Amino acid sequence: MSITRKWSAKQQRTLEILIRLKRLYPDAKCTLNYETPVQLLVATILSAQCTDERVNQVTPELFRQFPDAPALANADLEVLENLVRSTGFYRNKAKNIQAACQMIVTEFGGQIPKQMELLLKLPGVARKTANVVLAHAYGIYQGVTVDTHVKRLSQRLGLTEHTDPIRIERDLIRLLPQEDWENWSIRLIYHGRAVCQARKPMCDVCVLADLCPSSQE
Repeated sequence: MSITRKWSAKQQRTLEILIRLKRLYPDAKCTLNYETPVQLLVATILSAQCTDERVNQVTPELFRQFPDAPALANADLEVLENLVRSTGFYRNKAKNIQAACQMIVTEFGGQIPKQMELLLKLPGVARKTANVVLAHAYGIYQGVTVDTHVKRLSQRLGLTEHTDPIRIERDLIRLLPQEDWENWSIRLIYHGRAVCQARKPMCDVCVLADLCPSSQE
């Protein structure tokens, strides 16, 4: 019985955190620029260990030359590498983008699949990328996107004790309403950049301080 009460209290605290984040960041949305699900997939792959701002500087020319899956599937790999070079790990990203688009063309009729299990078959696509694409391209919420900000803040807020993104995602799914799964992540990312920074969190100005165990240490 004590475990039930403890879990319920954590869920209520999580919902209060969510309410405050919604007030603080009412217009939270994906900051990657794209026009189609394929372009969102590509931009999300490029965003690994890279800022969205940098990705948005790269994708206009990339999508001008290669606007869809068939074009990317048949692109010269060296040209792709040069176009995405500034995002880091460009050889691996270019290879995965091309391989994913080739699979999209040959196995999915040129369209991004709407099922998590099918998305995860694409080269370069793990749950983080799949969650972003499903949520923002199709309005399908199958999980919580866990990047470095979400991982750090979820731990600091005492919402998970895990370090593995999949286990963190499972904890958050249990605590949050499904319709808020993806925008929760975006709001945590905003808050991680603006206030709860990695090296020096600004607990003295944080609206979540009274709900955060780490601010009281």
